Amino acid sequence: MSRIIAGTHKGRRLVAVPTDATRPTSDRVKESLFSRLEGFDALIDAVVVDLYAGSGALGFESLSRGARSLEAVDKAEAAVRTLRRNAEFFGSEAPQALRKPVTVHKADALRYLGSRSGPPIELLFLDPPYSLGDSELLKVLGAAREQLHEAATVVIERDAGSGTPSLPEGLEIFSEKSYGSTQIFMVEPTPAALPH
Repeated sequence: MSRIIAGTHKGRRLVAVPTDATRPTSDRVKESLFSRLEGFDALIDAVVVDLYAGSGALGFESLSRGARSLEAVDKAEAAVRTLRRNAEFFGSEAPQALRKPVTVHKADALRYLGSRSGPPIELLFLDPPYSLGDSELLKVLGAAREQLHEAATVVIERDAGSGTPSLPEGLEIFSEKSYGSTQIFMVEPTPAALPH
């Protein structure tokens, strides 16, 4: 079972998706990742989108550490039910002062990005199934690029053996780190790609 490591909801245990189809990020990886995100000042008051969200562990950790809002997206019904249950920790089950806006969407990542109309994304998590091919991930990143804030951070989690992901024009990797069989890439918009 996953838990929130730090912040307003520290220690809160998240409901797990009742299936073997998801691959939760380990606490060790999560702790290191969020320490780095805090160092980059990528969390406070951020608009967060968590694609392939599973239980929503990354998105909910962000809210606990100061993000403004979360859009959690998954196409699997079991994951969506789990996300809605975990979202209650920041809604009806939270004291008024600790409530944060969370929206849960049952949708394919690419379709969701194509129809999204919210504020620019400031922190985007992509932890797709390892079976998702590089060409499909590239399409999702291309669609996401149009939705990103100019100072956004994109976090991509992949199998360490899958190599460096291809990126669309306008995005570049600024940090990468391996944790055993997991590799985390941090990506940002390039200055040339910023809106005029």
